[in-house]
Amino acid sequence: MLRQSSVRFLRLGVTAVLLSLAAGCSVFSGDDGRNDPVPLKPFDAGLSVQIGWRAPVGRGTSIGFAPMIVRDSVYAAAVDGAVGKYELATGAAIWTIKVDGKLSAGVGSDGTTTAVVTQDGMIVALDETGQVKWKSKAASEVSVPPVVGFGVVVVRSGDYRIQAFNAQTGERIWNVQRPGPALALRAPSRMIMTEGLVITGIPGGKMIAINAGSGDVQWEGIVATPKGSTDLERVNDVVGSPAIVGPLLCAVAYQGRITCFDVSAGGRPAWSKDYSSTVGLAIDARQAYAPNQSDVVTAFSLQNGNVAWKQDALQHRKLTSPGVLPQAVAFGDYDGFVHFLAPDDGRLVARITVGGGAVRAPVQATQQGILVQTGDSTLVMIVLN
Repeated sequence: MLRQSSVRFLRLGVTAVLLSLAAGCSVFSGDDGRNDPVPLKPFDAGLSVQIGWRAPVGRGTSIGFAPMIVRDSVYAAAVDGAVGKYELATGAAIWTIKVDGKLSAGVGSDGTTTAVVTQDGMIVALDETGQVKWKSKAASEVSVPPVVGFGVVVVRSGDYRIQAFNAQTGERIWNVQRPGPALALRAPSRMIMTEGLVITGIPGGKMIAINAGSGDVQWEGIVATPKGSTDLERVNDVVGSPAIVGPLLCAVAYQGRITCFDVSAGGRPAWSKDYSSTVGLAIDARQAYAPNQSDVVTAFSLQNGNVAWKQDALQHRKLTSPGVLPQAVAFGDYDGFVHFLAPDDGRLVARITVGGGAVRAPVQATQQGILVQTGDSTLVMIVLN
């Protein structure tokens, strides 16, 4: 008999097979090529991009890893236990350390306390110099990067628990748990912390906001409602990171919808559109951008959710969630390329290879350019001209 944890959580590779079966593609009848990555084609460049700096972090990456930017510094970690703080402007290492054990998630930081999580659920907190501050055990495995701020370190574990630990001592101070569905997608997911709230998606297409200090649930919203008659058809998880601009809080779910809530109106939905993504979205002042599960990129108007444009030139290239700058929307892919699309119409304007294999971490917009953690866990800053 399968263990409960094995039934409840699907490894990403297994999920991909099951999803292909659900779509009517038999893994036993041969590949018909319909899901092959689209070959890259020439285009008229509208933007000049180049590598600004590189900084090696460690070895190994997975869905639980993404660099963290705090003011003028970057914090990053790798599966082999390497953790470091780097200058955002130059990539120079400020400090590096290797913690005991391999990591399943990292890194979260507020600039004073930095946290990562080992594969056995041990939270390791580091001080501002990179020395171990404390260790504490999460309820179960953790594959979502921690968030740190307002005096707490918060983790989301695989048993649907969200737990907060005192940032100074490691003492657990609150615990929030919601019942979960039979199956959940192991896909990139992140929490955010803003105005004293921890905001995260939870399995079943929901999003929740929790008071960081007390653990009191302040709000729950439905991004998408599960549909279908089987557990597989009803997998409906919020993916990527929630995003906020002005009064809008936006998120997207796999096999569900993209929804923006109006926080100035009590968190009621402002608009919602049917959509499915496995990696998440990013927004600017005008639009929300996300690749769907086939890697067709869509831009939605933040005003009403209307589709502004679609770009299908990167289909099946296993795109990351995007990073958005005024000049371009950037996506990493399975082959170590970073692609840049024009925000106004979605045309391809630039492309660069960063190497290191598949880019899995979300690419991130910074004041210096686009920050990428490559497949071999090297930080790369791409400068736009």
